[in-house]
Amino acid sequence: MKPKVAFVGVGRMGANMARRLKDCGYPVTAVYDIRRESAESLAAEIGTVVPPMLAGVTAAADVIFTVVTDDAAMRSVFAAAGESLLVDAKGKVFVNCATLSPGVHVEMEKEAEKVGAATLEACMASSIPQAREGKLYLMCGGKKSVFECVEPVLKDLSASLRYVGETGRAAQVKALVNMVMNINTAGLAEGLGLADALGLDLAMVRDIFSQTGAASRVLQTDGEDMQNRDHACFFSASHAAKDSGIALDLAKKEGLHLPLAEATLEQYRKMVKKGLGELDKSGIAELTFKGRG
Repeated sequence: MKPKVAFVGVGRMGANMARRLKDCGYPVTAVYDIRRESAESLAAEIGTVVPPMLAGVTAAADVIFTVVTDDAAMRSVFAAAGESLLVDAKGKVFVNCATLSPGVHVEMEKEAEKVGAATLEACMASSIPQAREGKLYLMCGGKKSVFECVEPVLKDLSASLRYVGETGRAAQVKALVNMVMNINTAGLAEGLGLADALGLDLAMVRDIFSQTGAASRVLQTDGEDMQNRDHACFFSASHAAKDSGIALDLAKKEGLHLPLAEATLEQYRKMVKKGLGELDKSGIAELTFKGRG
């Protein structure tokens, strides 16, 4: 019998994960979001409810997925007192999918254990279509027994599932993934921006990039969008800034200086300051194409 599941945070990723599990036959018993209208719309679509309080989400399910925006949001939904997912949470498993500081995952594990609940970090290195199709790349951290408990559910969400180690380790790896991805995105934007300024055919340049050392996964996912100035959001510039910041905080603690990561973070912060933070990360091209900076 499949466990009852619920979701806290039903934006682009969380909503599509809920739809996927519904399609796979899981009872999706509750959804919740700080934007109540988003939760109510999804609930009407997949036939579930929107509890008025976080405790109602916990009460409705065996496995609760959280897909929230940042460290502060995570601490808010797992508050030690008052409105919280931890109310009457004994025996529940919380699968936390947001990109957070590794230390926050450790904090949440400790808070959950105090009330007899368990947590697992399941960091996602994929985007909206993969969430809907059950083809996420998931990096998991936490107690191995907890991972094995929810592994069948995670397999229905993912094409690749990797157990990384103890709590916090998956978040470390995810921060590195996004840091390198962001550097690659900024580099591609600068390369195409210079090509545009030189009057080169950008389709030709992208094709040559794809067959040489300039090739990258980012070229496949973002190159055409940069050329066409199509920045419909799959992964926002503001989230790119947040995630590069997490990686640089880790580097600072280790005494490392990462100049490329720092420069990339400054570019994404510049986007946010210009009011472009909700564009896709490919929108960094708007800072590099001639006449757009």
